[in-house]
Amino acid sequence: MTASGYNRRERPAKPALSREGIVAAALDVVRREGAERVTMRRLAKELDTGPASLYVYVRDTDELHAAVLDELLGEVPRAAEGDWRSRLWTVVSTYRDVLYAHPGLARVALVTPLNGPNYLAIVDTVLGLLAEAGVPSGPAAWTVDLLLLVATASAVEHSTRKDRPDAERQHDALAETVRGLSPETHPNIVAASENLFSGNADTRSRWAIDALLNGARTTPLPD
Repeated sequence: MTASGYNRRERPAKPALSREGIVAAALDVVRREGAERVTMRRLAKELDTGPASLYVYVRDTDELHAAVLDELLGEVPRAAEGDWRSRLWTVVSTYRDVLYAHPGLARVALVTPLNGPNYLAIVDTVLGLLAEAGVPSGPAAWTVDLLLLVATASAVEHSTRKDRPDAERQHDALAETVRGLSPETHPNIVAASENLFSGNADTRSRWAIDALLNGARTTPLPD
């Protein structure tokens, strides 16, 4: 017995550390407080251990964020009803929406090569839909990268605007500048001014995907 009358051997044992447990704890922090709060030091405190213990299972914070993102990408459907184009839009837009909901992880997806099982399942699904659309395997391999890059960039742009309180004012200032341009000095901008700011994020994203798909079906890879 100790001085307090408590035998240390009677304490419940801490759960053994594992990669799965570390990722699950990080995911919990992301959902409660955002990806920016996920650090090795913070997780070590959550798991009642030292930061050095975590590096046995996870190389660094970037790898941890990528693993958390892959868990969230499990929400992206592998199949849906409708024609191939509708199903493809469902997959890509849901992928984008996951990143919209977790801005810090959207930036991770833009700069970190992802290789988790859920991400690879998305790539495989998109490749299957592209094959169904008649896109040859070579262009399809390049197109899947472009489709997910467009969705990721859209999410990063969206999150950046959310983090900047003056983003709306800057957008309005740009629109006002364009409206004030002279057709003599900027004839092409003035001619396109009605559409430069038209559409919302969703319609623009869908148009971008349609444009990519149409081009992929008719553009061969270079020799």
